[in-house]
Amino acid sequence: MSPRGYRLGRRQGEIERTRSAILSAARELVSEHGPASSMGKIAHRAGVSRITVYNQFGSKERLLEALAAGMGPPSGDTAVAETGSDPRDELRRRIEHACSAWAADPSLYRRLEAHHRGKSEESDRDRALAERFAAHDLLRPGCSVKDAEDVIGILMSFSVFDRLHKDGRRSPSAVAEILMRMAGEFLAKPPSGQT
Repeated sequence: MSPRGYRLGRRQGEIERTRSAILSAARELVSEHGPASSMGKIAHRAGVSRITVYNQFGSKERLLEALAAGMGPPSGDTAVAETGSDPRDELRRRIEHACSAWAADPSLYRRLEAHHRGKSEESDRDRALAERFAAHDLLRPGCSVKDAEDVIGILMSFSVFDRLHKDGRRSPSAVAEILMRMAGEFLAKPPSGQT
């Protein structure tokens, strides 16, 4: 390996540590004070300059998006959708992933929820999954794709999780099971012999 490549590898590690420190500081401040926390305060807590925060994230909006990234479904969901797997399994995976992420730091997500929900990427994923339910003939009679999309959006919202989680009185897996039972209201009953 060339000496330059080695230096770049060390620099990449420094960049990742700086990014991690900024995210950690932002997480703490947003948990304490909400999304209005200033970039200057975030930089100070992370031990870096404000310009470093902007160099890493570009804007406060993008920094908040990075914090909220755990609120939605895992990024691998699109690959799952292409394989033709059962959309019920995909919905379960999305719900379980979100519940685990939300349970790890509910106060952060309470502060970020208004900022995060409604992002078009989430809506697009909800719509694509609803269309897959329809394509697999898994919607109850009278349930439109739009109805299914709206229900998926509700099931994937932090506010619903937060209400059911009750500050840890229910486990994330128990909340995921409740949400899946709620999903059954717009899903067709599977043919006998299937779950």
